Amino acid sequence: MNQPASNKPEPALDTASADAKSSASSASAKSEGKADAKPERSGRLSADDWAQAALDLIAEQGVAAVAVEPLARRLGVTKGSFYWHFPSRDALLVAALERWEKVEQETVFGQLEPIPDPRQRLRSLFHLVAHEVKSHIIYSELLKALDHPAVQPVIGRVSERRLDYLTASFRQAGLSRTDAQHRARLLYAAYVGFLQLNLQLHQTRMQHDEFEAYVEHMMATLIPSS
Repeated sequence: MNQPASNKPEPALDTASADAKSSASSASAKSEGKADAKPERSGRLSADDWAQAALDLIAEQGVAAVAVEPLARRLGVTKGSFYWHFPSRDALLVAALERWEKVEQETVFGQLEPIPDPRQRLRSLFHLVAHEVKSHIIYSELLKALDHPAVQPVIGRVSERRLDYLTASFRQAGLSRTDAQHRARLLYAAYVGFLQLNLQLHQTRMQHDEFEAYVEHMMATLIPSS
């Protein structure tokens, strides 16, 4: 089982996501128009800088909060910097979502690709996903905005890719095609449901040891033993 290199335990999804939300709430409580302000920058921002700033804002306040003026204040530039790269706010949102999708694919699936044993790969996936916080918060916010025309296609692609990956891994672990598909749907439904409980319904936070025990229980229940 792959363990984090550090001896210091990483923050679990339940506790760390709440801390991230708390930090976002504190920032928004500052005086209006000044919370996001930063000194004027001298260097030119890239399109990726704007896309990442939009993702940060989605994690803090949701998709509807993405707007040119507050992002310009946050980045310490004028709106002219934005229009150098994007024709509209919707174009920025599309770029931000594509960046999130690409980074997630590279960081999650890229780390697991070298692991040959499918059961070990699934266990590593559980550990990796359980302790990856910000991506979960963004995903949770995107689920709230599924009616947005830029959001729905991205969520559709990401969900399909995740289910295909899980199905293939369960097949390699010895399950039949049908059983692998059912197991993949069950696991993904448990993941989305946990996000709903913790990030959207504000369920009472689990303590670190309790959360780790929950993750171990999920692995023992869903990953084939042989």
